[in-house]
Amino acid sequence: MEKDVNLSIHLAEDPDHTHAIARLDLRGEHFECTGTADRNPSDEPRPVIGEEIAIARALTELQHQLLESAWGKIYTSNIS
Repeated sequence: MEKDVNLSIHLAEDPDHTHAIARLDLRGEHFECTGTADRNPSDEPRPVIGEEIAIARALTELQHQLLESAWGKIYTSNIS
């Protein structure tokens, strides 16, 4: 069996801050995570760096939520 799963990432940014929201719907469960990046005032503006960091942080949080959900299902199936 194969299936496609859609992950969406929304970015909002100003010159000094980037905010990412990652959303994933999987078999009726909704996961939503955020990540942020702040530019050091002494650094030159390079938006792609902030985007990459904010997205990576959102995806790291998504990884944790997915693992927690899976482990919860494993735990409850072993109790029954």
